[in-house]
Amino acid sequence: MSARIRVVVAKPGLDGHDRGAKVVARALRDAGMEVIYTGLHQTPEQVVETAIQEDAHAVGLSVLSGAHMTLFRRVLELLAEREATDIVVFGGGIIPDADLPELAQLGVAKVFTPGATTESIVDWVRANVRTTVA
Repeated sequence: MSARIRVVVAKPGLDGHDRGAKVVARALRDAGMEVIYTGLHQTPEQVVETAIQEDAHAVGLSVLSGAHMTLFRRVLELLAEREATDIVVFGGGIIPDADLPELAQLGVAKVFTPGATTESIVDWVRANVRTTVA
C-alpha cells in the first residue's frame, strides 16, 4: 500500500532563523506531501518524538547554528534507540563541505547546502523516501 509521503521539518537547537525551513516545508506540501513543521528551538528528543507520533517517513532538519554535527548525530541515535531507523533523515543549512562525508557516515541521507532549489529538494524526497514497507 502506498501513501502520501509524510515529512517532519524541524529546527533543532537554538537557531532562530526558520525562513528556509518554512520555504522547504511549503514546497513539500505544495508537491502533495504531508508536512509537519515543528517550529523553532526543538530538542532532538522532541523532533524524534514528533516523527514517531506522526508516523513520518522522513525528517528534514534545518541547521544554521553550526551545531549540525551534534544535532544530526543525536537525532539519528534517538531514532536508532526507538527502532525507527526506517525514517529517512535529511537536512540543510550552513554546513561546511568538509562535514558532509562524516554526516553521510552517520546516516544522514542527504544534505542540501545554500543554493539548493526547492525543486531539487522535492525531487530528492520523492526519489529517496519510501512510503511502503518492503
